[in-house]
Amino acid sequence: MDFKEFGLEIAKLRKTKNISQSELCNDLHISRATLSNFENGGIVDIGFKKVLQIADYLGYELSMREKSDFPVFEDLLDER
Repeated sequence: MDFKEFGLEIAKLRKTKNISQSELCNDLHISRATLSNFENGGIVDIGFKKVLQIADYLGYELSMREKSDFPVFEDLLDER
């Protein structure tokens, strides 16, 4: 998953929880333009700390895992 896909996933999670961009931004002190650019895959300097705060606000956490030697489905699609 790249940063653009991650932003789109955050938008989807936010919408399923019926949280508006304005509500999230007000609670986390993030500009709406920054959140919008992040959710739409625009290049934005949001910072890792803010990304963690957004995930936590939505009830999720980020975790690290060892990279697999086997390709993931997206990798196979990219090879076509």
